[in-house]
Amino acid sequence: MGQLSNRTIAVISESGFEETELTSPVERLKQEGATVHIISSNPGKIRAMKGDHEWTIEVGVDKTIGEVAADDYNGLLIPGGVLNPDSLRKNDQAVDFVKAFFNAGKPVAAICHGPQVLITAEVVDGRKMTSTKTIKIDLINAGADWYDEEVMVDQGLVTSRSPADLPAFNDKIVEEFAEGVHDGQHA
Repeated sequence: MGQLSNRTIAVISESGFEETELTSPVERLKQEGATVHIISSNPGKIRAMKGDHEWTIEVGVDKTIGEVAADDYNGLLIPGGVLNPDSLRKNDQAVDFVKAFFNAGKPVAAICHGPQVLITAEVVDGRKMTSTKTIKIDLINAGADWYDEEVMVDQGLVTSRSPADLPAFNDKIVEEFAEGVHDGQHA
């Protein structure tokens, strides 16, 4: 039995996610015993990218955004990629789903461009965060305190910069998802 054997984690993504930013954390969460659901706008499959231009694997969608609620889950993971967060933040249901985790104090993890969704959900003001440098100014303008670190943890919010940070990111998401609700996690 792993640290997360009694946890169900939502992974919200659209096509265009960075392959390893979904596959590596999901593999680690499952190794720790978590039940993991891939959630997207539409049923079927979503497709990964490597870098900004190479389409790679397909991943099956377990549930659509319209079928789920934050109450169904103990934590949320938002992988990066350039296209994925941009698609998610245009979807009001997705943004509301993300915001509901913050309102409930539940841990949320986002990597690379993933924090763009958090900007749209208006949950980054005053939070210690990191991300890919290309969205650093966006986070700062939204009120986040941005740091150039491999992983930042702030009251249940875990962020990392890139696939190179996945070992540290994966360790921290397991830790935060195991801890559960954080009083300082808020919208």
